[in-house]
Amino acid sequence: MRSVGTVSVLRREIAVLRRAGKRIAFVPTMGNLHAGHLKLVQVAREHADAVVASIYVNPLQFGPKEDFAAYPRTPGEDKQALESEKTDLLFMPTDAEMYPRGLEVMTKVEVPALGDILCGKFRPGHFRGVTTVVNRLFNLVQPDVAVFGKKDYQQLLLIKLMVADLGMPIEVVGVDTVREADGLAMSSRNKYLSAVERRTAAKLYAGLCGLRDRLKKTGKMITDIETDTLRELETAGFRPDYLSIRRAVDLGEPGPQDKALVILAAAWLGRTRLIDNVEVTV
Repeated sequence: MRSVGTVSVLRREIAVLRRAGKRIAFVPTMGNLHAGHLKLVQVAREHADAVVASIYVNPLQFGPKEDFAAYPRTPGEDKQALESEKTDLLFMPTDAEMYPRGLEVMTKVEVPALGDILCGKFRPGHFRGVTTVVNRLFNLVQPDVAVFGKKDYQQLLLIKLMVADLGMPIEVVGVDTVREADGLAMSSRNKYLSAVERRTAAKLYAGLCGLRDRLKKTGKMITDIETDTLRELETAGFRPDYLSIRRAVDLGEPGPQDKALVILAAAWLGRTRLIDNVEVTV
């Protein structure tokens, strides 16, 4: 695996892959890799001849009181993990490489409306930071395929919309969430959980699954079963930002005719913010 840190060398390496006729899949990450990230690399390999990954903790997607400084960074272990998955090329840029004119004046990219609901409501500017950095990475790597996890379902939809709106010739592939044995979605932020909180954390996924089952089996109104599950999470010790049943295709409010739905939640447990979702067809 080749590891590069500058845009100029990255472009040179991408050109080598292109001259060899390689189809390129791209997996952007913020590092501190776990089995969920490695699953993305494995799926990327199924879609292409060469896999390019990036590790960059993007300051634009963190709010002023969020965990940018504390976000776990493990570059040595990450490199070993990517090498074990036979990743072809790793891009690990500095802030100066990613935002050469500075964070405040660099061109920003955003997807209006969809970026302002759910997590976007509670993390203002977060998704603008996500789409800005992903857009820049896409332009630098110019992949045929890009692979993202479904754990952040809203992010996945935003990136798909950005690609469609800007006419990028990139196939965006979503990969099912990889979970711990008790159902907790794998996340780098799980390391923030205390031992007691870790035992509680799986109740978020259990609550979503229970809501899914009630949605399929009962005639209760959506708002009623959302409220019931929120109370259950609060009783378990969570501080929910939101829990919402939405249309899977665009995260709009569902109507009677909508069958493909997704249940999304974000909740705090101590100082850790957990997100998760469950898809359901009714």
